[in-house]
Amino acid sequence: MRRDFYRDQHSAAAFYKLLTATVVPRPIAWVASRSENGVDNLAPHSFFTVASTDPPIIQFTSVGEKDSLRNIRASGEFTVNFTPENLFERVNATGTAFEPEVSEFDAAGLQREASTLISTPRVYESPVALECRLHSLIAVGNCTLILGEVVHAAVSEQVLDGDHPRVDLLEPLSRLGRDEWGTLGEVRRIRRIRLEDWPGSFSAGGQ
Repeated sequence: MRRDFYRDQHSAAAFYKLLTATVVPRPIAWVASRSENGVDNLAPHSFFTVASTDPPIIQFTSVGEKDSLRNIRASGEFTVNFTPENLFERVNATGTAFEPEVSEFDAAGLQREASTLISTPRVYESPVALECRLHSLIAVGNCTLILGEVVHAAVSEQVLDGDHPRVDLLEPLSRLGRDEWGTLGEVRRIRRIRLEDWPGSFSAGGQ
């Protein structure tokens, strides 16, 4: 038995909570940007993914008009920093609605690290930082989709296996519903079935 949730019978806020509790887990873009007044903003955004592989473009969503959006629109650049489990409380702290003149770097006790190709700083404590130049902004309802071309990636040697970042060493955080966050948990591996290897019929678990 399923329960039906008709969108027109719920407020936008109530339906938003339903969506964020079911579209899970969501990776977090820890976005650093710099205001026209030189204030370094840092905020977690949990509507985040890869938009293109060539050129490499990532995307995240600003729900409403946030400092991140205003700063990126003005400067044309930003960094996306990885959110590991050991920075859980600090990542959460940077989601506080501070006034624009307050830097979340300073409020959460995080160190700035100079980027290689852009002026916006990276988070020193984060194991991965992606330096991005603004590709485009797309208005979608009450949100803005921000697409950035990744021009440089800086990855800690401590999380690399050769050139490959190991997810067990990265220990990623994710967002769930309400005030819930997720950690890595069990990692399962399975190879994608090539068309030429398709057995003709499918049964899970070899049954």
